[in-house]
Amino acid sequence: MVGSACVRHLKQRGFENILTAPRDEVDLRDVAAVDAWFDDQRPEYVIHVAGKVGGIQANATQPADFLYDNLLIHASVLRAAWRYEVQKLLYLGSSCIYPRDCPQPIKEEYILTGPLERTNDAYAIAKIAGVKSCEAYRRQHGCHFISAMPTNLYGINDNFDLENSHVLPGMMHRFHLAKESGAAEVTIWGSGSPRREFMHCDDLAEACFFLLENYDEESTINVGTGEEVTILELAHLVRDVVYPEVELTFDSSKPDGTPRKLLDVSRLHGLGWRHRIALREGIEATYAWFLEHRAQVARAS
Repeated sequence: MVGSACVRHLKQRGFENILTAPRDEVDLRDVAAVDAWFDDQRPEYVIHVAGKVGGIQANATQPADFLYDNLLIHASVLRAAWRYEVQKLLYLGSSCIYPRDCPQPIKEEYILTGPLERTNDAYAIAKIAGVKSCEAYRRQHGCHFISAMPTNLYGINDNFDLENSHVLPGMMHRFHLAKESGAAEVTIWGSGSPRREFMHCDDLAEACFFLLENYDEESTINVGTGEEVTILELAHLVRDVVYPEVELTFDSSKPDGTPRKLLDVSRLHGLGWRHRIALREGIEATYAWFLEHRAQVARAS
């Protein structure tokens, strides 16, 4: 999702020599394969968006896989970027790196100040290692490696799998299936009370390019909207777009995850960047894409 959004944004800006390393061509966990790709392609700038990602269910049931894959991916790519003298690299972390109960909104300096959310701690540890690796390469080798912490993302090419997706695309898929079957109600995981921030992947792609041009500091920087909704409010938004007639129920036996997760984006705003796509607008565009690519989504799920 994020990689394809970055490619779209760069093409819109007129870039033609855009290199990609899709998973079916390069196993980024394989040091030799990554070195061979960098040696052959010689990229000048790298936006490192690759990783194994998933929702609460996937993170809770596959913690060893999330830790192993993501540690290997960032270790292989960052070392190759140093060895082959990449001019600048942007590493994308995740807002789940921050402590479960840290003050809100979340400032960048809150990293490593408290316990992580149990349901995704393995993934978070791997992403923290990526952030610290960027800092280490800067200190030891003078590399222009920067890191950014995106908020919850959604949009074109998202993962809509009913079991392993994040909350928004999974919710959208369930509402769509309910619409197809004429179901009277849709059940949402958890209590509906947690608060979340959501940003469209096209906004993140624009922010990535902005940061490559305007940011070069060791400390990480948050990328988000600075706006939040409850899961209940999100469910109403998605329902109104997909299937307004359906009733909502909540399964409180399912985990809520972190109670609140809103990023402090004052540093990014201070640099002059703000998101453009409102949540309702983004949901409508994402659902339109979902309908157009329904067969592709079904195969992926």
